[in-house]
Amino acid sequence: TSFLVIILIQQSLMGRFFSVIHTDMQMVGCSEAEGAVYNSVDDEDRWVVDFTADRVVDTQPSFVDHVSYAKDTFQWAMVNLITCRGNLNITQKALKDQPLESDPPSHPIVYPKDNVALGEKNTLVCHVSGFFPAPVKVHWTKNGEPVAGAVSRATSAFPDKDGSFHQTFQLDFTPAQDDIYSCVVEHPALERPRNTFWTVKVNQPGIGATVFCALGLTVGLVGVATGTFFLVKGNKCN
Repeated sequence: TSFLVIILIQQSLMGRFFSVIHTDMQMVGCSEAEGAVYNSVDDEDRWVVDFTADRVVDTQPSFVDHVSYAKDTFQWAMVNLITCRGNLNITQKALKDQPLESDPPSHPIVYPKDNVALGEKNTLVCHVSGFFPAPVKVHWTKNGEPVAGAVSRATSAFPDKDGSFHQTFQLDFTPAQDDIYSCVVEHPALERPRNTFWTVKVNQPGIGATVFCALGLTVGLVGVATGTFFLVKGNKCN
């Protein structure tokens, strides 16, 4: 049986009149084989620790002013990971004969990041929430087949106030009319994978509207020509 221990360190940056402006949060999570440490501000990742590469990864987008982190952040993360696994060992012994509780994720919400234009690169977003424990696994399909060679990304799993988690996944894609994409979610609390479909639908100008506009333009030109004819004829009568 797999166990997960998560340690949250959350602090609010207060304004002059004690109203919360921003929320700064650090999370340390571990299982028997894996570890996760990250920092976020207002649910946006600021940095994560890559224990495979033994380094801290800056996850802030290039267009913002980056917030720096301490030089010893990776060493701090390693110490906390060791502490987390010690707590995990104690928890495993204490809960040895008790069933683990888990909550399945809600139906994923899938939407494009930008306005869809056929043939122009875009990003498909899949938002999953309401699950415990974290994380969930997600894979993408296109027209019923796994998406091969596409670039996909995922945020860390963020805790919500009710104790559940939410996580966002992104897929780079180029829209083609009537293509069907699916975000497939897997979680221990689900008996079978849960998916949500999204179809590329871009409205094209109808032929009726085109004919109507062309007909209107033609009638307008005929009207102008008729008016000119009567004007010339009237001048000749004088």
